Amino acid sequence: MAAYVIAQTQAEQVDEIAEYRERVPEVIARYGGTYLVRGGQSVPLEGDWDPERVIVLRFDDVDAARRWYDSPEYKELRELRDRGSTTTMLVVDGVD
Repeated sequence: MAAYVIAQTQAEQVDEIAEYRERVPEVIARYGGTYLVRGGQSVPLEGDWDPERVIVLRFDDVDAARRWYDSPEYKELRELRDRGSTTTMLVVDGVD
């Protein structure tokens, strides 16, 4: 069953985030992930959620998403991302 990683970010240090954005697509692809949403305009419909940037990734399943997230390659990029932004992220099962 497909799984989706959903993240919201707030950039604080542009240089670190620029390097992260440049390098992360290759690591996501290496672990079987694909972008469904990468930034773009978001329009709140209900509540007060108004993130600066939303990212949605698709993986074959939760285990594949965890392999990507826990990989040494992404760990290095997470450290870079965390120096330049505040991020909230989760993985959720899709539907059959």
